[in-house]
Amino acid sequence: MSQKRKNRAKERRAVYLLPNLFTTFSLFAGFYSIVSSVNGRFVAAAWAIILAAVFDTLDGTVARMTRTTSRFGVEYDSLCDLLSFGAAPAALLYQWALRPDKFHFLRTLPSDDKTMTLGFVVAFVFLACGALRLARFNVSAGDRDPGFFQGLPITGGAAIVAAAVLWHSRFPGAKPIPPEPALVLTLSLVLSFLMVSNLDFFSLKNKMIARNSRPFETLVLLILVLALLIIKGRTLLFPLGLIFMASGPVTTFIRARRRRLAGLPEALPSGSEGGSQDRETGPGGAGDSREGPAEPAGDPSSPRAADGPPAQGVSASGEGPQGADGPGQGA
Repeated sequence: MSQKRKNRAKERRAVYLLPNLFTTFSLFAGFYSIVSSVNGRFVAAAWAIILAAVFDTLDGTVARMTRTTSRFGVEYDSLCDLLSFGAAPAALLYQWALRPDKFHFLRTLPSDDKTMTLGFVVAFVFLACGALRLARFNVSAGDRDPGFFQGLPITGGAAIVAAAVLWHSRFPGAKPIPPEPALVLTLSLVLSFLMVSNLDFFSLKNKMIARNSRPFETLVLLILVLALLIIKGRTLLFPLGLIFMASGPVTTFIRARRRRLAGLPEALPSGSEGGSQDRETGPGGAGDSREGPAEPAGDPSSPRAADGPPAQGVSASGEGPQGADGPGQGA
């Protein structure tokens, strides 16, 4: 009996590593994108951001399907998101279209005056707004509508930047045309504003996966759709991104109008970050923490705290690979 428990514990640890492995793949793709941007390989950098977004979506889905969600995974994913969807697209924006030599009116300035240019500041603003977006999500995890994002998700903002690069290079055999810095600068500022705004953006992933009674079939369908987007990504992703950007103000107006007509009070802050951060939401809805409905581990009145195994969702040390299932289900 003891050997069976040990074997099950090993299997449980292996399953626990799976969602964090997808998160690590997302981190690697973000780092690869930064290196590619520095080396002038902008199309490769854009595809790396798209790949990071795919891994970021899969890690949360896998964590829910295998019931291996954990607080560690939430924090790890948030840190990885800042690099893959904050620093990587900011570096791509700057190297691709916002460097001083890209602006015609800056080419006549002395080299010392080109260091802190408008493009540098705009790229940093995108990164800072992405960090603020993640921080706001982390502190408002329990007070949001899981069906909507509060502000443009950082994953969506990064994907739109990557899609703009792919759209610009949608004719590989044609003579390369330099990007227009003014348009890219405007796009960067609009994305930055949308990320820190209170506009409601529809959360398709939560509607189709987190609250879906058949998540596996839905995941297969989404993978097939994603394969189609990758095949035609250079021409499809950017228009879809613009539609998603425009959906925020429209969705906010419609929801506010419905609340006024129904005489309802102002809605609670909504929002759910892309990827595994919304593992906190889980199948149970908003506020369903990755640690699960654990009993107080130190409550002497609890019979399990007295002489039994740790409460559900809490390991002996208060954290660990047991995740939301705890030793009762995982062993």
